[in-house]
Amino acid sequence: MQQPNQRGGRRVAQGANPLAIRTKKYQLDKNMYTRIALGQVWRKDWWYALIPLVLFLLPAIFAFSWWWVAAAIVVTILFVLLRSAQVMGVTQMEQGSPLFEKLTYEIDQRQILLKRNEREGMTMTWDMIERVQKKDDAYMLWLQPPTDAQMPGGWKGWLARTFQVPIFIQMPFRIFNGPNDQKLLESIMRRKNLLA
Repeated sequence: MQQPNQRGGRRVAQGANPLAIRTKKYQLDKNMYTRIALGQVWRKDWWYALIPLVLFLLPAIFAFSWWWVAAAIVVTILFVLLRSAQVMGVTQMEQGSPLFEKLTYEIDQRQILLKRNEREGMTMTWDMIERVQKKDDAYMLWLQPPTDAQMPGGWKGWLARTFQVPIFIQMPFRIFNGPNDQKLLESIMRRKNLLA
């Protein structure tokens, strides 16, 4: 029996967007992420490796010694290894684990839902994506780096801004249910000015 001050009717749960693109489950391989991220970092920041090399070779100009040359090479190799370890560390950290889980994607005009199952997942809005790169077999969605307000202050903030690790989501073409889903996704990305 219904009380007088209660509404008649049932509460209907908000369903999924019928126009959303739904994909098959996909898991990004950690080795593939490492290879792509390292390529991106060293393509952009290769000249950082020259700084320790030049700094340690400067004394060799004034008083040549093979010790200075050896020290310059060793410090440069250590720098390259540390920077590469920083990129590879994303695959080991707990904060990076959602990137490497088996997920389905539900994409519409407003957002991208990354779903583990029907109840668990996370939402990513289109403004969180910096750019999209179309490869031969996949879309690469490169995420925006943190803003200055999200970074720590002082030298830690400078270090975090200078040595950022690129984060991306890879969507292979094979996870789409058909070519129409792929065309719809491309049109959404073009409207958002993410894909040229």
